[in-house]
Amino acid sequence: MRALTIVLAEDSVLLREGLTSLLRHFGHDVVAAVGDADALRREAVDRQPDVVVTDVRMPPGFSDEGLRAALALRAERPELPILVLSQYVEQTYATELIDAGRAAGTGYLLKDRVGEVAEFVDALARVADGHTVIDPEVVRQLLDRRRDPVRRLTPREREVLGLVAEGRSNAAIARRLVVTEAAVAKHIAGILTKLDLPPDADDHRRVLAVLAYLRA
Repeated sequence: MRALTIVLAEDSVLLREGLTSLLRHFGHDVVAAVGDADALRREAVDRQPDVVVTDVRMPPGFSDEGLRAALALRAERPELPILVLSQYVEQTYATELIDAGRAAGTGYLLKDRVGEVAEFVDALARVADGHTVIDPEVVRQLLDRRRDPVRRLTPREREVLGLVAEGRSNAAIARRLVVTEAAVAKHIAGILTKLDLPPDADDHRRVLAVLAYLRA
């Protein structure tokens, strides 16, 4: 795993310091750790990091400042990888951020659902490498905005969709579900058909395609 330069934005001092120590423990360089959206934008522009990690709700309004700052940074530097780490799914801007990440890595993870430190660090590395990593719960909430097509999915297809959203390959999904790769490919083809999306072999583009559909 390569060492990354990181700008971190988190308004909670304890969590900010904890994440900084954790990331440095894994060999990464947190070049700036800030507590508000204005500082995030300033440091990200000045430091030119490999990846930005940000919360959604930050001062002064504690609504969506962090996510809007991420969108502004992405507009200025389209190739900038961004990982959102939050307690909340901000539906209005989440799909916009992910859709804006066609040329860069994008992640959206929920703090309470990060089960292992190693998984979080691995997700960060994948985002920095240009992949899309999205918590299945984020996908579920976004999909719930368009209930009709989602009702067509079987429980197994929903499970597969969640794993696709995590950026996993067909082989990785097959191992997780203890099925064949052919079975996974069949499920994915069925998902894309039911959501009126063309099949695509690229995991990153599959996630973007589903989320782009949600914006329609």
